[in-house]
Amino acid sequence: MAEKKKTFWNFFENTEGDKVVWIIVLMLIMVSILCIFSSTSRLLGPGQSRLDLVWDHLKIVILGIALILICYFIPSINFFRKMSSLGFIFSLGLLLMLISGLDLGFIRSIEINGARRIIQVGPLQLHVNEVVKVAMVLYLSWAIDAFKKKELKLLADTPKYQKIAYIYGPFLLITALLLPGSNSAALFTGGIMFLVILLGGDSGKDMFILLLAGVALLAICVGIYKISDGKMLGRIGTGISRVFDDEDYEAKVMSSRVGSVDYYQALDEIRQPYSAKIAVHQGGFLGKGPGQSTQRYVVPDISEDYMFSFIIEEYGIAGGIVIIILYLSLLARSAIIVRNCGKDLYAKLAVAGLALLICGQAFLHICVNVDVGPMTGQTLPMVSHGASAFLCFCIAFGVILSISKIASKRIEKEIRNADPLVDRHMDSVAIENDLSDLDDFESGKEMENGIIDEDYEV
Repeated sequence: MAEKKKTFWNFFENTEGDKVVWIIVLMLIMVSILCIFSSTSRLLGPGQSRLDLVWDHLKIVILGIALILICYFIPSINFFRKMSSLGFIFSLGLLLMLISGLDLGFIRSIEINGARRIIQVGPLQLHVNEVVKVAMVLYLSWAIDAFKKKELKLLADTPKYQKIAYIYGPFLLITALLLPGSNSAALFTGGIMFLVILLGGDSGKDMFILLLAGVALLAICVGIYKISDGKMLGRIGTGISRVFDDEDYEAKVMSSRVGSVDYYQALDEIRQPYSAKIAVHQGGFLGKGPGQSTQRYVVPDISEDYMFSFIIEEYGIAGGIVIIILYLSLLARSAIIVRNCGKDLYAKLAVAGLALLICGQAFLHICVNVDVGPMTGQTLPMVSHGASAFLCFCIAFGVILSISKIASKRIEKEIRNADPLVDRHMDSVAIENDLSDLDDFESGKEMENGIIDEDYEV
């Protein structure tokens, strides 16, 4: 059979890896470009136009696609294993630099709104929480797989302590170090790490103890905040106020004198969530149309924390449903990739963990935008503005696509090496006789003949 000629039109057909995941990531990137263009003027610098904003975002998109392709073209999964083994050390180093307030001039920790989340390297800003999410999912995938295979050298004679040193300890330590910068990032990342450990097949007893340890860690942090009268771990107070604050700020706005301090303080508390609900309400089913949003002038973080409400305002509930379908499709396709990974536990956990990370953050963002739960500050993956988050999720998609390509090649190899259902060396007469016997059996004729022969013998 002649080999099919490679042209532009069948390029996608010849692309390896899960094609549905390719479609999902490309569609999310296109939605991101479209939404960043019309979302908010707050992103514009002095003398910039929206075309300048799109060009800046396109540079990030090009870099992100390059990262996806670099991961995609890595031929061996062992490279990902080796890099994943460094995930904990890398995350720990970044978080310690962040919390310590490092300032070396060229590299320094930046405090914004009373919290340290960003490390600036020259003109570039690195959002540490986004990096840690992906790095720790990959690290735990490696650690659990290496523990199961007995490849870990430290504490090899005591598996119980080895598990604490390589799996449970890093989980608790990273969660604790994330708390000073962001409660929601700590709880969400900790939850995803817990699910990865759970998917790794740990015992129910150990998982229950680990859960209790996590709750105890959170209680200790709250206690430190209370004892220090809010001087330490100040973000804990922010989280407590968002969850347990019962004050009716809407009534306070209505009862306060317009222009007073109380009026503006109460208005600041409800401005973003209420404007997001207004955006969802005004969007209707088909939306106002591209560039027609009005709430983008009211919500300062609409391009980040409230991107989904902006999408509904401009593209309606129909546009929101498309976004939800994309993330649900990613979850479904990732389940298929996991099944195709065979006995490779690292590949299974990496794909499952990264898919849960992307889709979990997406649905957490959506819930906040429709006023289900307190504000968390979690962006919409691959869509919201933010270079660090976008590039980290590009790496996550690249790993998923690379593993899907490797898994599909493994399946093709097994199919080629499998024994055929029909022996090709048999002559045509023998094959026809076997097929005739099969037809007789299915029709019941062979059984009837057998009974007749048996009767004759009797």
